[in-house]
Amino acid sequence: MTTLASPSAQTPSALATSDQATSTQAPPTMPQPHPSSANTLAHPGRAGTLAQIGLLIQWQARRAGDMLPFAFIMQIVMAVATIFGFGLLIGDPPAMAARHLATGATTVTLIMLGLVLAPQITAQSKTEGSFDWLRTLPVPRWVFMVADLSLWTLIALPGAAIGALLGAWHFNVSLSVSPWIVVAVPLVALISATVGFSMALLLKPAMAQLMTQFIVFIVLLFSPISFPAANLPGWLAEVHQWLPFQPMAEMIRATLMSDEFSMPLRSVIVLVVWTVLAVVGATRALSQRN
Repeated sequence: MTTLASPSAQTPSALATSDQATSTQAPPTMPQPHPSSANTLAHPGRAGTLAQIGLLIQWQARRAGDMLPFAFIMQIVMAVATIFGFGLLIGDPPAMAARHLATGATTVTLIMLGLVLAPQITAQSKTEGSFDWLRTLPVPRWVFMVADLSLWTLIALPGAAIGALLGAWHFNVSLSVSPWIVVAVPLVALISATVGFSMALLLKPAMAQLMTQFIVFIVLLFSPISFPAANLPGWLAEVHQWLPFQPMAEMIRATLMSDEFSMPLRSVIVLVVWTVLAVVGATRALSQRN
């Protein structure tokens, strides 16, 4: 009489053969992204790049949402402090000194935002880790720099306008605004933010914070922004021939009071050199691996 073996009665060799057959089956494969999709993320077209810049500007603005009102207030405070503070020290200034004070307030607000506040926030993002997280996104590194610079340039424009109007009113000077003002003010803001952004990337966060405090001291007291360069000692006036502060002030004065001032070619060259150096330094810092 023939009996049927139950599954539990199968021999160990049969079970081993069955397990090997099961283990040799190919596991299910996960769907892989199409190569063209990855290439689009890494190398988007012109429209895609503009969209990336716009999204990064929105993200940075939302992340710094609490700081944006402070940045706007700080610009107004710096303009008022420059105008009324120097006015208290000088008293009733002569006509030429009044012109320097009136136009200097605009330059100070642009420099303070780009060279002081922007690197401080960038250094903070490096400390908290959000900067490293941004670098993991599948977008070109230079897009981060363009987004940050665009954001800080846009933030600087309202304070610059308030500084110019307040200075002209307080010192009772007439503005002869050049059409080039639409280029000069954003350009000075962009150059300031470029140098500040590069400084924050190349230096350690603590050192960047110290450098911003040093810049405040130099800009307010020892830079020919709100007073003529002839008031400085000879050696310091020569140093400022190679620093970006005096050329920035000359560019703003030449566009706010075009009947009284002009922009020297040397100052244009100095600003171009500083901008190129800052962009190269920031690009190299962004390209470095952690």
